[in-house]
Amino acid sequence: MSCSFPWGSFCFFLVVLCLPDSNISTSSHGCFVEERTALMDIGSSLTRSNGTAPRSWGRGDDCCLWERVNCSNITGRVSHLYFSNLYDSNEVLDALGHSFWRFDTTVFSSFPELQFLDLSMNNATFQSWDVFESLRNLRELDLSSNRLNGSIPSSLFSLPRLEHLSLSQNLFEGSIPVTLSSNITSALKTFNFSMNNLSGEFSFFWLRNLTKLQKIDVSGNANLVVAVNFPSWSPSFQLKVLVLSGCNLDKNIVREPIFLRTQHQLEVLDLSNNSLSGSMPNWLFTEQATLVYLNLGNNSLTGSLGPIWYPQMNLQAISLPMNRISGHLPANISSVFPNMSFLDVSSNTISGEIPSSLCNITRMEYLDLSNNSLSGELPNCLLTEYPILTTLKVSNNKLGGPIFCGTNHLSIKHALYLDGNKFEGTLPRYLTADFDAHGTLDLHDNNLSGKLDFSQWNLSTLCTLSLAGNSLIGEIHPSICNLTRIMLLDLSHNNLSGAIPNCMTALELDFFIVSHNSLSGHIVPFSFFNSSTVMALDLSHNQFNGNIEWVQYLGESKYLSLGSNKFEGQISPSLCQLQSLRILDFSHNSLSGPLPSCIGNLSFGQNPVGIPLWSLICENHFRYPIFDYIGCYEERGFSFRTKGNIYIYKHNFINWMSGIDLSANMLSGQIPRELGNLGHIKALNLSYNFFAGPIPATFASMSSVESLDLSHNKLSGAIPWQLTRLSSLSVFSVMYNNLSGCIPNSGQFGSFDMDSYQGNNLLHPASEGSECAPSSGHSLPDDGDGKGNDPILYAVTAASFVVTFWITFAFTSFRM
Repeated sequence: MSCSFPWGSFCFFLVVLCLPDSNISTSSHGCFVEERTALMDIGSSLTRSNGTAPRSWGRGDDCCLWERVNCSNITGRVSHLYFSNLYDSNEVLDALGHSFWRFDTTVFSSFPELQFLDLSMNNATFQSWDVFESLRNLRELDLSSNRLNGSIPSSLFSLPRLEHLSLSQNLFEGSIPVTLSSNITSALKTFNFSMNNLSGEFSFFWLRNLTKLQKIDVSGNANLVVAVNFPSWSPSFQLKVLVLSGCNLDKNIVREPIFLRTQHQLEVLDLSNNSLSGSMPNWLFTEQATLVYLNLGNNSLTGSLGPIWYPQMNLQAISLPMNRISGHLPANISSVFPNMSFLDVSSNTISGEIPSSLCNITRMEYLDLSNNSLSGELPNCLLTEYPILTTLKVSNNKLGGPIFCGTNHLSIKHALYLDGNKFEGTLPRYLTADFDAHGTLDLHDNNLSGKLDFSQWNLSTLCTLSLAGNSLIGEIHPSICNLTRIMLLDLSHNNLSGAIPNCMTALELDFFIVSHNSLSGHIVPFSFFNSSTVMALDLSHNQFNGNIEWVQYLGESKYLSLGSNKFEGQISPSLCQLQSLRILDFSHNSLSGPLPSCIGNLSFGQNPVGIPLWSLICENHFRYPIFDYIGCYEERGFSFRTKGNIYIYKHNFINWMSGIDLSANMLSGQIPRELGNLGHIKALNLSYNFFAGPIPATFASMSSVESLDLSHNKLSGAIPWQLTRLSSLSVFSVMYNNLSGCIPNSGQFGSFDMDSYQGNNLLHPASEGSECAPSSGHSLPDDGDGKGNDPILYAVTAASFVVTFWITFAFTSFRM
């Protein structure tokens, strides 16, 4: 009988003996108990912060199978934690409208073999950093886009295997904890400390021993002094990515490029927003250049883009806006930049014609030549033969010739900006385009003429159309109703006449601007535009008439300008339903009757939860390592008169501007005291009306008001001394009323000259050394008319009661 030794079982026994005791005692079906417990603690922490843990957490004992968790195939321990955006701060708000995740970092002590930790985009805060010293196997740590504050822990630089460290977009302060004597881990390849509040000095020489270093990003730290140039120093590293935008950068980095000339493998270089001077660094474009992305925007660089002697086969994106670059664009631009997909040379002084060779760059997606001095005609091929060109901007140059170069088809995929030039002629009756779902066509401020006729335009996806500032005439053709996707329509500053057309289906407009024309007729709600969607409506400087009852349907409007028309009738209390308003202009009409007191309940200037801020059509078209380009259509601006002048406000004006202008109407009655509730309003103009009675003392509660014009009315009584509390008031006028008494001279009123009060014969300045205000401690009267706390009034009333009582008693006794 033969027998054999069970070698397989014996070997397995030996393997088991060699395993650490902890692995045997804590393993649970591929997941270690302490790691599973730690993950459940993280889930509980999310719940306590009103967040939600991933659904798979807690299902089954093997945490290696849970979402956002990876384990080592060898040891079974957690090696990777993908926690990016685990806490969705956009969906979680506390009682104060804030959202952040109070994260207890001690849980990471349960992951001794953790190699990868991504905790980015969580609005997280830490109370302690001590646990990171124990994560000796960590290779990549991403804590970007949180609310981490204080100083950057120096211990992070000592983690022996750390290769990638990102602390960008936090609230860190102080200096970067690296000095000449620092013991930095030699494994470090990339670090990103961008968009913090760092300060002090940061010297590249301190990184001299980091032979594997490939990426440095300390952009967006305006007070961080970055030193890069050191004569006779040859760095031991070759960077691939260098991003130093918006720091206190060594101004000689371009003018005397000692450091940059040592870096022969750069693929990404961003020196934007640093006020750098010197000539355009065309020496970067060598025969061996490896550059893929170059951003030198918003500096003071001079010279020209050329000559460039060697084709830059790798270069895909150049951003050079807001410099002082002059000269011409290279005639052979397609030869030197054959693979370019993004070119922005806007806001320089480049002159000459646009080279037609641009059309030979077949990969071009975004081309911005705006705000220069380019002349001549636009090459036709840019409009018709660019198969993947998404955006073309040539705004504010000196270009001319027929609009669209006489073509009837546009190959642009998203946005075409031809505004601010000298293009001329009539709009083509037949026009097609390859626009995507958010097409933009901006032709404002040119020399276009003729009538508006869209009857043969096949632009069903056109979203934004601006024809403002031309010489268009006639009526608005009803075929405009075919632009069913239109969201922004600007026809202002033309010579259009007639009524606004009626559409079978109202257009879902967000912005409708037809100011400064000769349009007329009544406004019928929901006939041309969907009143419930309009955020900005500007009908000013036309000949519109009828009442304004229809404004009650403009529930989303933030900007409402009906000034300089022929509207009549009363202002209805239904106006007070428009709780989103920031700017209200009914000036220069024939509105009459009293002003509804409920206007004081509008939330001018506030940003209540649930009411969206100003939003425009924005598309994220280009994502490059050094910038995320977000393409937004920026309206040419909205006007509002305040402080005696007309100001133009861009699309973000509601963040800091709010006002009411009801001037030059026929409004009457007393000014409602409830207007004092408008504590956030910055401008109020009630001039040139027939308001009578006193100035409400409650106006003292309009703490943000900067301009208050009550001139040319029939107001009487004294100027309330309480108005001297208006510390922001810079313009004040009560000219030509029937006011009397003393002119206040304290607070801001000490800065107003007598022109603010002329035409009030019974007003007089305060005598020298005296003030108009009563003694301190008086409060605003409850009813705003100066009555109710007058001791003389009380005495007279009491005496009258006593006399009346005794006369009545005597008369009764006599009759008896």
